[in-house]
Amino acid sequence: MDKTWLIRLSALLPLILPIHTQAATEWGYQGEHGPDSWGKTFQTCGEGKNQSPIDIKQTIDAQLTPLHINYQGSITELVNNGHTIQANVSGNNTLTLAGKAYQLKQFHFHTPSENYLQGKQFPLEAHFVHASSQGELAVIGVMFATGERESDNIKTLLSVLPPPNTKQAINTAINPAQLLPRSREYYRFNGSLTTPPCSEGVRWFVLKEHLTSTRDEVEALQQAMGNNARPLQPLNARTILSSP
Repeated sequence: MDKTWLIRLSALLPLILPIHTQAATEWGYQGEHGPDSWGKTFQTCGEGKNQSPIDIKQTIDAQLTPLHINYQGSITELVNNGHTIQANVSGNNTLTLAGKAYQLKQFHFHTPSENYLQGKQFPLEAHFVHASSQGELAVIGVMFATGERESDNIKTLLSVLPPPNTKQAINTAINPAQLLPRSREYYRFNGSLTTPPCSEGVRWFVLKEHLTSTRDEVEALQQAMGNNARPLQPLNARTILSSP
């Protein structure tokens, strides 16, 4: 990988993690600052060729390496940064890819889902954002359907949502792994951040199995952060690999 690109991406990490908030007045999800205008301020959002999210279809079966997820820490707080509800974490929480460790920096929510699965949009999607020591980014996407059999951990985590530009401490011990489905089969593709500056070179892993949340929880998230899904982006020349 081009070292110059890595240096540039490393310089962006303080802005990306937690979710990019600089120039917050210059981008949003509705009106004159909505996604159609992002490219005016953030060039890659308008001109990038490997942008996220995408509709995950026409996949290619491949013998992909299993995801080695080893989350040993806990969720410390929820932050409402005006664009999303973000969960910050502590401890050693790693995703290992081809022998390289990526540390979990945070995860956050989008209502409705940004990525689609075979043309289907889910009411909720969580993005687990990881970074290597060289500044490379990897995101695990988890879909949520609505139903009565919700996860107790989701219920606990989302029981109190902070209003915009505030945060809420999490006093109950929740390991971030408890917010992942048991099956780790996934779709893999190259993409970007789904928020400005829309930086590319992000490794995406969207899990095939979804979790369940209640309609009330999804509606509470929407009220706290609004509908914050970027529209689908062209696949262009990319391929989507599917683990068996």
